[in-house]
Amino acid sequence: MAKANSTQQLRIIGGQWRGRKFNFASADGLRPTGDRIRETLFNWLSADIHGARCLDLFSGSGALALEALSRGASAVELWEHNSTACALLKKHLQSMAEQMPQQQARVVQGDTLQNLKAGNPSKPFDIVFMDPPFAAGFWESSAELLEQHGWLHPDSLIYVESPRDNLPKLPNNWRNWRCKNSGQVCYQLFIAGELPNN
Repeated sequence: MAKANSTQQLRIIGGQWRGRKFNFASADGLRPTGDRIRETLFNWLSADIHGARCLDLFSGSGALALEALSRGASAVELWEHNSTACALLKKHLQSMAEQMPQQQARVVQGDTLQNLKAGNPSKPFDIVFMDPPFAAGFWESSAELLEQHGWLHPDSLIYVESPRDNLPKLPNNWRNWRCKNSGQVCYQLFIAGELPNN
């Protein structure tokens, strides 16, 4: 078992920073999306990631957000509750800033559900990554708040990673576009649709 204050490494697998390694904090529930899953996910997103505005709801190691930046996302928000993880994410973004002058990235420390409830984004996000700690079970509540508070437009893409044997119940207007399993993990990509009138 990793010590609470120890660090591990992840590797960017594509784009501008392909092969670059970043440290991330070891913490309970922090489980970076694996290389093979990331490879598949960003193949799915290949036509949409360049210039996209992305929101990483439970950023943790930053694997998904940093990969998105490496592959040309124009803006990324990394939301994370753990202060040690946030400090490392900010350090990584600072080290990358000179190489991405046209991109915007910021780390927001705090409770994701409270942030979602606050609402009022400047405009909806094109891609949302939803990969919470599996034990926390935040999928349904996060999805509901994304819909209620203006975080999505009708064509937003939402990536959802969850246990294979405990699939979350998500909004009816989210269309399941891609779905695969890897071991005990199910990973899916949805397209948001218009909310029903009723």
